[in-house]
Amino acid sequence: MSVSNSVTTAKKIGLVAGWGRFPIVVAKALKQQGFQVYCIGVRGHADPVLAEICDDFRISGLAKTGAQARYFRRRGCNNATMAGKIFKTILFEKFALIRHLPDLGFMRCFFSVYVTRNSDRRDDTMLGLITNYFDKRGIKFLPATDYAPELLVSNGTLTKYGPSPNEIKDIQFGWKMAREMGRFDIGQSVVVKDRVVMAVEAIEGTDECIKRAGQLCAGGGFTVVKVAKPNQDMRFDVPTIGVGTIETIHNAGGKILAIEAEKTIVLDQEQTVATANRLGILSMRYRVSACG
Repeated sequence: MSVSNSVTTAKKIGLVAGWGRFPIVVAKALKQQGFQVYCIGVRGHADPVLAEICDDFRISGLAKTGAQARYFRRRGCNNATMAGKIFKTILFEKFALIRHLPDLGFMRCFFSVYVTRNSDRRDDTMLGLITNYFDKRGIKFLPATDYAPELLVSNGTLTKYGPSPNEIKDIQFGWKMAREMGRFDIGQSVVVKDRVVMAVEAIEGTDECIKRAGQLCAGGGFTVVKVAKPNQDMRFDVPTIGVGTIETIHNAGGKILAIEAEKTIVLDQEQTVATANRLGILSMRYRVSACG
């Protein structure tokens, strides 16, 4: 397993872990490569099993940015990475700031968002502010896929069978729609049927978008297209699928999943493909040039 020179020079590394299996996969990859892993698990998101994998594991509130930076600095972590989903909806709960008791570091980091309100709250904006805050304190965030490049899929068909010519038209149509949504940093996924957009992912996430499409398309047979943003920052918010994605599509009545080659993470790929084959979900991976 090869990693870039900037990665291999570090003996210690910080990991910010959100929800899902992705942080676990990354933590195991880092340990296999001989890193000392110091992990901050986001409260209500991170899997406690990370405590068994990492050299140290601490649960932290989402709004404890200053404490998180100090944690990494005190442990000599000049590099860090982030993995896993953060449920952004909690930022819009009633009295969210009061409930999460933000520290001074959080308020400094997000001064332009919550005080002057000069910045928006799109994913790239929020995550960019976080990485800049850490960078100024000597902690550089690097893409998790630098440590586990095998998670990024290549071009081709994942499952036994591919889509029909008509279904390919839906993929191409959905691809263009999804790329436009990504350009505005709205979401990564679009669900289409017969060149009609059934649902677009926003703050709710891919699974909820798929479920909503299932409610709106009672006849099923729809196509889910999930792509990276045109200028995807590979340090965060990289499109990710797994067994759960396949099961959600099947339960909602979908048939096709199209993802972007070399920009999409497939967790537990062997199991994910086997599940898709068993449930009759056709899965394709394309380069951008193939769909426009």
